[in-house]
Amino acid sequence: MSFPQFAFNNIRRNGRAYIAFFLSSVFMVMIFFAYAVFIYHPYVTELPMGDTTATGMQIASIIVYVFAFFFVMYSISAFLKSRNKEFGILTILGAEPRQIRRLVILENMLIGSLSIIAGIGGGMLLSKLFLMLTTRFIGMDDLPFYFPVKAILITIGAFLLLFFCISLFTLVFIGNKRTLELLTGTNKPKKEPKASWFFSLLGFALLTVGFVVLRNGLNGGTIMIAAVTGIAGTYFFYSQLSVLIIRLLKRNRKTVWHGTRLLWISEMSYKMKDNARMLFMVTVVIAIASMSAVVILSLDQENREQFTNNDFPIKYNVYTPSDQMDMSAIDSTLEAAGLNYQQVYLEYFWSDADQSAVSVMPLSYYNRFNTILGKKTFQLDSDSALFVDSRNEKDQAQIDRNRFRNYAEGETLTLSLEDGSLQARVTATDVEPRFATLIYSTGVVVLPDEKFEEITQQFNANRLSGKVLYQIPAWGHAVPDRHSSEAMVSDQLLSSADTIRSDNASDENYSGFLTTRYGDFERYRQATALFTFLGIFIGLIFSISSASFLYFRLHTDLEADGKMVHSLSKMGLSFQEMKRSSTVQIAILFFLPIGVAIIETLVVVKPFLTEFGITNYTMPVLTVFGAFVLAQTFYFIIIRSRYIASLRKMMV
Repeated sequence: MSFPQFAFNNIRRNGRAYIAFFLSSVFMVMIFFAYAVFIYHPYVTELPMGDTTATGMQIASIIVYVFAFFFVMYSISAFLKSRNKEFGILTILGAEPRQIRRLVILENMLIGSLSIIAGIGGGMLLSKLFLMLTTRFIGMDDLPFYFPVKAILITIGAFLLLFFCISLFTLVFIGNKRTLELLTGTNKPKKEPKASWFFSLLGFALLTVGFVVLRNGLNGGTIMIAAVTGIAGTYFFYSQLSVLIIRLLKRNRKTVWHGTRLLWISEMSYKMKDNARMLFMVTVVIAIASMSAVVILSLDQENREQFTNNDFPIKYNVYTPSDQMDMSAIDSTLEAAGLNYQQVYLEYFWSDADQSAVSVMPLSYYNRFNTILGKKTFQLDSDSALFVDSRNEKDQAQIDRNRFRNYAEGETLTLSLEDGSLQARVTATDVEPRFATLIYSTGVVVLPDEKFEEITQQFNANRLSGKVLYQIPAWGHAVPDRHSSEAMVSDQLLSSADTIRSDNASDENYSGFLTTRYGDFERYRQATALFTFLGIFIGLIFSISSASFLYFRLHTDLEADGKMVHSLSKMGLSFQEMKRSSTVQIAILFFLPIGVAIIETLVVVKPFLTEFGITNYTMPVLTVFGAFVLAQTFYFIIIRSRYIASLRKMMV
């Protein structure tokens, strides 16, 4: 039997241990290859957002590659530690250290080569589907299938280099141990795990610092501090603080010395210490994936809410208002589409009212606006004013940052003007939060038309702004599909936006710009869809790999756990008691990282989303965490059944 055959037989005999690692490696190669197929597609640069999408996939492929390095290195090191006895026997039979190292390299490269072949093969079979899903999900035109020679070569080269470098690096784990030390393997009695009060308190302090820093405003410095302290604190939580908590719990005999609690609590102190690095890695991986997914889904939800809350699907933003605004191009397009519509024009300027930032507009425009929306109209005397509270209650942080003073009926406001000030008595008040997004104002002062005209004649016309708003009842507020009337009319209007600008241009200056509700929604949706699509695949890798980490650790500890269960069964431990104890231990290892990751995600995303004015993120949080919990539960059921079945064979 040749040396390569010996290496192949070793892999075949340890197939149950290698299968999860092999399948996870195949999945990572397949995802990397699928990204490469899109990146190097000859027609991708000709598509709208093609360059942006290709760049996003390049970043995602780098993330997959870096994660694959750590995943493979950890997995191989776990296997090597479990095979110390095998290496010891080979040493007794005459194998030299260099031959054992060669054996390890051959095994790793063989598994790596098979993973690359299977991953590229699977990727080739699914490449057409991946291209179709990518373009449909992001809203791009379909890409034809092509034979991805460049993607194949890059994938082969990248992962061969990865497996070879890790094979060399993992030789450090073998070292030059003595034969007796190798033969004892995992049979050496473990010392009782100890935890340092200093490092336990340090871990708690680091987590606290990260929490406090994020509550004091977001910037590059605070984000970096929170990331460093959060990651370091998480490591100390698993390696020190959790062990300390279990040791303190064991002192309470009334609680611990009951049924199988003594068994699994005693075992958990060892498992938490032994698996600290693995639990730390799983937690960080899940937390990063959850944070990204929650932010992306929250932004997408906010985009949909802005669409449904927008009563005016078409808006022309006027730079320099004039009496001859020509909107005939928009009107004719809507009439050709058979759509009934109402048009309203708003003209305003920004000023200060008692040092509070406000917008000022004439009464006739405001009444026309209210009429279209079915609200009541107002009348004003020459020296009176109407104050409109237009704060958006969802964006409380933005409200706090703005200068704002609310006025009640009967109060007098002082309006700051270029050549002095104007006092007016507030005879009526109203609430209109739409102005927060329409004219970006938290407060609006409405004056009689004559007074507004008198004021505006005294300063430069460039201070005036205007908006032409179109309400189209037939379109409603539901988000339409790509082939709806609103989508097609929106595309038609945006394609003729230059014509509309030129029709209203004066002195070769742009008169303004056209925006549509659907155009803004679709542009934002495409940007978030790209990150959502990339995040789904990266999240899948993280989810599968985290389950693989746990499977490797349980398989590594199986021999030692089996001997302990065998001894306990002689003393009277029943199968049901063993099953209950093992289930609790495996559940803690599987779901504790999820719980910690959920807490860390909520701590991080709340201030981040609040900074963007997003306060309602309940559904994205439930969606993301529900997906991770369901996936982890699925892995837990499968791995638990296999693990308990293996332990049952070792009982008396």
